[in-house]
Amino acid sequence: MPTDIPTSLLGRSLIGFKEGSDTPDPKRAIDPSNGNEIEPPFFNASSEEVESAATLAKNAFQSYSGKSGAERAEFLEAIANEIEALGETLTQRAMQETGLPEGRIIGETGRTTGQLRLFAQVARDGSWSQPRIDTAIPDREPLPKPDVRSMLRPVGPVVVFAASNFPLAFSTAGGDTASALAAGCPVIVKAHSSHPGTAELVARAIQSAARATSMPEGVFSLLFGGGRSVGSALVTHPAVKAVGFTGSTAGGTALMKLAAERKEPIPVYAEMGSVNPVVLLPGAIADRGESIAAGLHVSATLGVGQFCTNPGVALVKKDDAGDAFVASFVEKMKATASQVMLNATIQSAYSDGVQRMDSSQGVRTLVSNTVNDGSSGCLGSAAVFETDASAFLADATLSEELFGPGTTIVRWSETSELLAVLESFEGQLTGTLHGTEDDFAQYGDALPILERKVGRIVYNAFPTGVEVCPSMVHGGPYPATSDGRSTSVGTHAITRFARLIAYQDSPQNLLPPELRDDNPTGVTRLENGKFAS
Repeated sequence: MPTDIPTSLLGRSLIGFKEGSDTPDPKRAIDPSNGNEIEPPFFNASSEEVESAATLAKNAFQSYSGKSGAERAEFLEAIANEIEALGETLTQRAMQETGLPEGRIIGETGRTTGQLRLFAQVARDGSWSQPRIDTAIPDREPLPKPDVRSMLRPVGPVVVFAASNFPLAFSTAGGDTASALAAGCPVIVKAHSSHPGTAELVARAIQSAARATSMPEGVFSLLFGGGRSVGSALVTHPAVKAVGFTGSTAGGTALMKLAAERKEPIPVYAEMGSVNPVVLLPGAIADRGESIAAGLHVSATLGVGQFCTNPGVALVKKDDAGDAFVASFVEKMKATASQVMLNATIQSAYSDGVQRMDSSQGVRTLVSNTVNDGSSGCLGSAAVFETDASAFLADATLSEELFGPGTTIVRWSETSELLAVLESFEGQLTGTLHGTEDDFAQYGDALPILERKVGRIVYNAFPTGVEVCPSMVHGGPYPATSDGRSTSVGTHAITRFARLIAYQDSPQNLLPPELRDDNPTGVTRLENGKFAS
């Protein structure tokens, strides 16, 4: 049963099972719909509190990494239950801090608890650790073969940076936290300044679940404070062994630099910018251009375009059907009402990007509503720009992300132009192809290009919305992510926070249970080249 969590916010960091102190110069959250401050004040973690959280996490690692998969699963499921018990208190606070509608917050809460329960299943099953056993052949010639066994083991304390655009699913108890805890790693979350109250409520739920399931103190902490102070101190602390980040390219690369310059460099798994190109092939446009225009409009404006999978660039052939498609899409975007964006910084950056595109040579502005000055809240308006392949290829700034409800349409005539535009893209989270069977045969050279450029290829659908399931890949080549071999969504995410360890000729009683001959956990293993359980 969920325990009683205080719903009155105190604004203090949570360091293990304790609270932080009231430090100078506290900050308040801002209601993006009106610009008003929201009580209470939130106090930045002191350097001593950062040190305490890191030390607690380091000490907790020895105990927590030794917990069974079933024990970790119980902890994750308890967190999910505690978050659900917050109910309306959590929903209303998240809405106030982000400007997101009730349905979005309720849906995101469900995704968050669903992720926690999914990783509980992964932890309980144990096969994520990929145990392998190669038994000894002592009489092998010319040399005996030793007994070698290996598996993935947790890497150590992990720092997670909460995201601005997902106050729940990519924040305090989001996918990074869930996967790290499932792997056996203590977590320190650096709260996002846009939604600190939401962070505190969820952190208290995690804290309560940790107590209820007898987890060691330090298995989780939440720290308030700026990225340049608290965030940098966490990334450079020797106790920290990995970092999870969702945010801007500038923020992610800054953390990567800090981590690489440590005496002991550590991995930073940063999910950063992406324009998610959508290729609209001519057969599909001719057959169902109107429905594609409607779908692209919904995808481009969903959540005021504040999704990392927002379709920022659409590639459309120069022909009559393409012209009709563009006209239909523009009509729908013009009719889109301005909506509240997450915060003033995001709204300002989007407005600057719209103005940059509006003044770029070779670009035609098809939709650009009045740029909001912030006096009526952080409003974002739909924008559509059109250019051709040659202009797009000549100006790299045209492929920069517009984080908001803005779409750039690139018109092409020859297949060579389409392929050249696709080749010009840096790494992306997604690439989308709309086409008929004949389209895919005629433009088949587009697919291998996308396979090199993106982490997920979408056919005849739209990229917004990331299904949380074992096979999902939410990643991509740099700069979409810092490491294109990983994912921040789906059960593969757990492997980011683990490393391989081999045991040679180990006594049975010193092996992890997953590698012992009697296999007490019942996990599926690769034994002498064959899977068995």
